[in-house]
Amino acid sequence: MARIFDHIDLRVRSLVEARPFYEVLLPALGFTRYAPISGWFTYEAAETDEATEFFGVTESPTHVANECRIAFWVDSMSEVDRLAAVARQAGAQNIEGPLYEEARYYAVFFEDPSGNRLEICHRTG
Repeated sequence: MARIFDHIDLRVRSLVEARPFYEVLLPALGFTRYAPISGWFTYEAAETDEATEFFGVTESPTHVANECRIAFWVDSMSEVDRLAAVARQAGAQNIEGPLYEEARYYAVFFEDPSGNRLEICHRTG
């Protein structure tokens, strides 16, 4: 089984506010193909005509961020560092790290413009 999940549907207060952030972050995370859907800002993970993972963002004006977090795994600590810089450049808020959360867990934690919690991590063993 190559895929574990199909998609993420994320709500934000304002699509206009969140879009510039995700236009920078999602391609850097590997969601490289813009896939327009009415009312959504969506990027797919593969350049193929076959079904692939996707990350979709839509507007919900009454959205209130909660304590849920979406964590993206990468294959090295240097990739965590690189993507932390991308997130910072994109306008991430409340950035913590990159840091060792524990001996085998290296991560950066941050929020999008609507306060949704995100993480990029590398862990071993």
